[in-house]
Amino acid sequence: MSELIRLTAAEIATKISAGDVSAVEVAEAHLARISEVDDSVHAFLHIDTEGALRAAAKVDADRRAGLPLGPLAGVPLAMKDVVVTKGLPTTAGSKILEGWRPPYDATITRRIKDAGIVMLGKTNMDEFAMGSSTENSAYGPTCNPWDLTRIPGGSSGGSSAAVAAFEAPLSIGTDTGGSIRQPAAVTGIVGHKPTYGAVSRYGLIAFSSSLDQAGPFGRTVLDTALLHEVMAGHDPADSTSIPGPVAPVVAAAREGAQGRLDGVRVGVVRELGLSDPSGYQTGVLSSFNAAVETLRGLGADVVEVSCPHFQYALAAYYLIAPSECSSNLARFDSVRYGLRVGDDGVNSLEDVMSLTREAGFGAEVKRRIIIGTYALSSGYYDAYYGQAQKVRTLIARDFAAAFEQADVLVSPTSPFVAFGIGERMGDPMAMYVNDLCTLPASLAGTPAISVPCGLSEGLPVGMQIMAPALADDRCYRVAAAFEAAVEPVLASIPELSR
Repeated sequence: MSELIRLTAAEIATKISAGDVSAVEVAEAHLARISEVDDSVHAFLHIDTEGALRAAAKVDADRRAGLPLGPLAGVPLAMKDVVVTKGLPTTAGSKILEGWRPPYDATITRRIKDAGIVMLGKTNMDEFAMGSSTENSAYGPTCNPWDLTRIPGGSSGGSSAAVAAFEAPLSIGTDTGGSIRQPAAVTGIVGHKPTYGAVSRYGLIAFSSSLDQAGPFGRTVLDTALLHEVMAGHDPADSTSIPGPVAPVVAAAREGAQGRLDGVRVGVVRELGLSDPSGYQTGVLSSFNAAVETLRGLGADVVEVSCPHFQYALAAYYLIAPSECSSNLARFDSVRYGLRVGDDGVNSLEDVMSLTREAGFGAEVKRRIIIGTYALSSGYYDAYYGQAQKVRTLIARDFAAAFEQADVLVSPTSPFVAFGIGERMGDPMAMYVNDLCTLPASLAGTPAISVPCGLSEGLPVGMQIMAPALADDRCYRVAAAFEAAVEPVLASIPELSR
């Protein structure tokens, strides 16, 4: 394995800026790694070799010309295929968008390009971000680099696997109910869900508009923070975008890496594994409890907090998100773009729409559309969607009360380590509980990060750190302090064979 691909994003950027290595050399090393291992991992749906090398060459030319380089200029990145990229295939993991090449860039894509970051390609995902295992992709599952028979989490499993497999030092995912944090946890990397509205959703193919949020993956907390600062910031093209400055997440990560958390109040959420450990793997709770003791050893004041309505998050989420997806996915009608089936001059337009959706949407997408359409239907709206929104308010109030007692809250990121591919596909409820710990922060719109905190059964475990809205920097400070105090989990990952 090339030494270049083992470097952190921050180290790569420093070497490129100093002229110790060229951005083209770095891009070529990562493209070679993808060629070597991605047939086994299947992290990527599309690799843009020509575009990556062209972007890298521009960074090198800018450096030679003495132009200022951004903090991640020349660093390779993998992009989840739900983020629109001009001229490149963007499928959202679905057959209904197979071959679609958008005529514009998402705001995230534009900011990545403007920063000189080198996009290697688009990564695999659960179709329309609906899933926790990346098995719902229309293009086949992604495998966990720790064990190719296991899932890499979802829905951003391609993005997490690419980073864990050293195919890219950075990647971008999206998180609706845990789809950044849970994949990060089960692949042993860092993943952050920003405050809702802190990162533009313009050009993000919508699943659940009040929940969807793009965010960064990295192998270190600092790398993740550096990418966060590039992605984030107000965007007038997104009506939900928050005006104001980006939280100082890079400064917080650097401060946290100094290693002390004196005076920081850490709240352990009773309802996420403490009050009822039966739904959690023993090794996950052991790793998490050890991580809490590490925080205490760093000077943090650890207290237990209660968030009684968190237990209803799963039910509320699986009414709100499908309801919004039922509305959002109505745009895939075979008329404007994407797949078109049955257009033989005999079928009516209504029949063509029906046939196209039958052929283009996968089973999980259809399941959620049906649930959401039912929840929004006349006579059921108040009983289901309306009640779920009330629960959402109660969860937000639980957070507000908890943050009066603590600066950050912690929990396991996922109740269990990566499970086997195919193991839970026949049981939707068993799949949905993957998000048990991550859903509350999604419903409340608060930031949360997953940082590796150990191994169970030889597989990674993640600790989730949650903070109040707009206090993303607290997540990074605590995560960086913890990271500096423990052995890196990825040092134990097995080498992939061809």
